[in-house]
Amino acid sequence: MASVAALRALRKRISPSFTSPIIAFTSDSRSISTLVLAEHEGGAIKPQSVSAVKAAKSLSNDNPISLLLAGSGSALHEAAANAALCDPSVSEVLVADSDEFSHPLAEPWAKLIHLVQQKGGYSHVITASGSFGKNILPRAAALLDVSPITDVIEISDPRLFVRPIYAGNALCTVRYTGAGPCLLTVRSTSFPVSPILADSKSNEAPITQVDLSTFGEDSVGKSRYVNHTSQDTERPDLGNARVVVTGGRALKSAENFKMIEKLAEKLGAAVGATRAAVDAGYVPNDLQVGQTGKIVAPELYMAFGVSGAIQHLAGMRDSKVIVAVNKDAEAPIFQVADYGLVGDIFEVIPELLEKLPEKK
Repeated sequence: MASVAALRALRKRISPSFTSPIIAFTSDSRSISTLVLAEHEGGAIKPQSVSAVKAAKSLSNDNPISLLLAGSGSALHEAAANAALCDPSVSEVLVADSDEFSHPLAEPWAKLIHLVQQKGGYSHVITASGSFGKNILPRAAALLDVSPITDVIEISDPRLFVRPIYAGNALCTVRYTGAGPCLLTVRSTSFPVSPILADSKSNEAPITQVDLSTFGEDSVGKSRYVNHTSQDTERPDLGNARVVVTGGRALKSAENFKMIEKLAEKLGAAVGATRAAVDAGYVPNDLQVGQTGKIVAPELYMAFGVSGAIQHLAGMRDSKVIVAVNKDAEAPIFQVADYGLVGDIFEVIPELLEKLPEKK
């Protein structure tokens, strides 16, 4: 009897120490605040960054969202003014104005994120899964000593995320169990942006300057800016276009690939290419669609001379309508196409160019 009484007394004594940490963890997990890393160009915030804001909104209904922009000069402040109006859920726009951020290099940006995170104590840091985010977020995660979760297509819970694996042929549900901030890159095509209302001025978020007095001069890392090249074209951006026209290696040369560009001009579409076409030198690699290129999900995707390799399908399989033209009736692209035509692209494309009206 004495031993039973001693056990009961011991159980009462240790019970609070078991329950207290669990209660504390549950309380902390409900405190959600998000820092969104925004990319801007020419005084405007890029659409994929607005998609990242929409992803942040799905974390929690009561989620203060801070938008972080970095750069220098008047273009930065113009972008900040536009960012303050980009979505009514943005509670604050943080601006880091310094020559250190004239170009989006990983080292200074990662150090900036570390600085802002220390001051803000955000539960989540989110950016779009493009070249900007993929370059910066892993280094920031290393400074914060956390593991990032990449290419998220669905947020089920503040700590539960869905991402594609095996070139998009399977979906993986990932639970974040780390103690530090949760760092995410999200596919912008999975979080489409609604048009901004004309009266959104009433929802303008306040703009705050980031204190860089402790940033220091030692942020120069192993990478450096060399130059920037771009093509002067009126075609829409590949990652956000409503219509995409893609050519494959079957076009045989860069000269022949111009047919794809002419067709895109008539349709008001963006131009895409397979990795094989890019590797062959037909077009620059920024036009590559696929697992190692850009992920697109337009309303209409037209593929000419594209075989449909699994790596390419991973980049465009979420398109609303897929049209494929290939002379090989057994090409894998026809398995995912809504409409398919077995024919010679050197006959089909000129006929389309002839019969389609000029773009107004």
